[in-house]
Amino acid sequence: MCQHCPHCPAATAEDHIAARVISAHPEQGWSLLCNGVVVFDDTGELFPDGHTISPHRARPLTLAA
Repeated sequence: MCQHCPHCPAATAEDHIAARVISAHPEQGWSLLCNGVVVFDDTGELFPDGHTISPHRARPLTLAA
């Protein structure tokens, strides 16, 4: 799928999120990466094979008193 040189990481790679954005839709809250992964502003992901990753934002740090 990727035509870049060097090629972007595959959708199955750990660093798949490092692929280039080929179609951005910030008004709708998502972008399509060149490896076929759709990333959402809430940090969720949709993969080309149909599986998903739920939003995975970091939790705020709480300080112990």
